Amino acid sequence: MLKTWSCVCAVLLILTADVQAEEEWPQVLGPHRNGISAETDLLEKWPAEGPKEVWRVPGGVGMSGLAISRGRLITMVQTDGKQRVICVDAATGKPIWKTSVAPEYRNGQGDGPRATPTIVGDQVFAFTGEGILAALKFSNGDILWSHNTLEEHGGQPADYGMACSPLVTAERVIVTIGAPQATVVTYDIKSGKPAWKAGTEETAGYSSPALLNVGGREQLVVFTGSSVIGIAAQDGADLWRYPYKTDYDCNIATPLSFKEQVFISAAENHGSVLLKLLPDGDQFRPTEVWASQGVKSVLRNEWQTSILIDGYLYGFDNVGSAGPVTHLTCVNAATGERMWRQTRFGKGNLIAGDGKLFISTIKGELVVAEASPQHYQEIGRTPLLGPTRQAPALCAGLLYLRDGREIVCVDVRKPK
Repeated sequence: MLKTWSCVCAVLLILTADVQAEEEWPQVLGPHRNGISAETDLLEKWPAEGPKEVWRVPGGVGMSGLAISRGRLITMVQTDGKQRVICVDAATGKPIWKTSVAPEYRNGQGDGPRATPTIVGDQVFAFTGEGILAALKFSNGDILWSHNTLEEHGGQPADYGMACSPLVTAERVIVTIGAPQATVVTYDIKSGKPAWKAGTEETAGYSSPALLNVGGREQLVVFTGSSVIGIAAQDGADLWRYPYKTDYDCNIATPLSFKEQVFISAAENHGSVLLKLLPDGDQFRPTEVWASQGVKSVLRNEWQTSILIDGYLYGFDNVGSAGPVTHLTCVNAATGERMWRQTRFGKGNLIAGDGKLFISTIKGELVVAEASPQHYQEIGRTPLLGPTRQAPALCAGLLYLRDGREIVCVDVRKPK
């Protein structure tokens, strides 16, 4: 009887942990690295004065996103000549700790760190603008280990800074660095010891890798500056490669899986493609299911990752070479057919939850719209911040945004 009760308790603990993970936002693009929250009961009607502001605190320079776990919000900022990882109380904004992980990083396209921290268990993983990967203690910010990844592998920082948000598997933390003999590098999450490396002669680009179930197996999919590649997550073995070169190596969006296929998109006059992976011995041969490229493409993600909901892609279509015209659009993921387009919506970023799109515009507005393939239906919008490129983060009914000066939290729960 005691043994049976112990088994029941163990199952309940696992289920509780799964529920807690669903309610958190512990890495770039949320729990499953696809920009989608499982939360429900979020606002359906726009309050007269916009969503209630819960708190607003100073932040710092940088383009790092927001990670949230166990009541704490963690991001990266640049202040007082240092790149820092900062931790605040997610309910109040009250500071908890801050840790310097590298000297300041300067770049003509914007100063400060770019990557979003990843929280796993009692560790936080941060990647700086020049390519320093650091593991910190979740409780107090102490540095557990640190590596200058590019210096170790003879690489050079990407033109616009290192932007890969760390991906953590059961035993490894993974980042894309684009060194001549190491496109991707991994380290043991506890000891920090180097593990495997993979890929050669690929530029880093600015995308974050994803662990996807595609081609009938789980594999690491990496969007480099010149291609998308598949890698065995266990040992770094090459599985497949599909060339996808863009101007300035500006592949930024994170790869998505759709029916065990791989979707990628890039701006700079490029487009989108859905790839099917055909078995070829121990590897795969990528083939196009559909492709929409060039000036007439239906979808050209710039720095945003599209959101895939019920077979439809919602995303930003940037016209021209980093041009000022950007449409918000919905595309059938299976066929590449455009369902609707909100022309000249403007640059921004987005996540989704409870059948809604939560959009941050480059002007600093929060926009909420229905996630419907039938039409664009805006629920409401309100200015919240200064210019921003970061996507929102959603946790426990609270939405978080930041710019280069502040972090703000608003309540997006449905009124009771």
